[in-house]
Amino acid sequence: MLEEILFVSGKPGLFRLVSKGKNIFIVESLLTHKKMPVFMQDKVTPLDKITVYTESNEVPLSSILSKISEKEEGHEIDSKMIDSDNEVLNSYFSRILPDYDKRLVYPSHIKKILSWYNLLVKEKLVVFVEKNEADKN
Repeated sequence: MLEEILFVSGKPGLFRLVSKGKNIFIVESLLTHKKMPVFMQDKVTPLDKITVYTESNEVPLSSILSKISEKEEGHEIDSKMIDSDNEVLNSYFSRILPDYDKRLVYPSHIKKILSWYNLLVKEKLVVFVEKNEADKN
């Protein structure tokens, strides 16, 4: 599902891919639900291609979103937490991904990931991996 959700550099929020042509994508904003064209010269990245640096490797965004969902029990993150200071953001993200590379992952990146998570949960676009009862015991 994340391959159909796009980040467009310079535009707020996330976008759902509606259709694509030779040099153009038609996308729908998850914030406004309006459709618009996005051209090949715009920097477009599907969420399934995004990774986060750790001290030893890179972790796919989908894995991080699943860990956030597990921590938040599938609910949205409190917006006050997302808007908090850098120390609080770093502390929260350390609980999600303890070995993330603090030199390469900035608080603005963390804020963006947490905002994306909330938007995806709100729009019910991604079913995150859930633990089954056997895993909880």
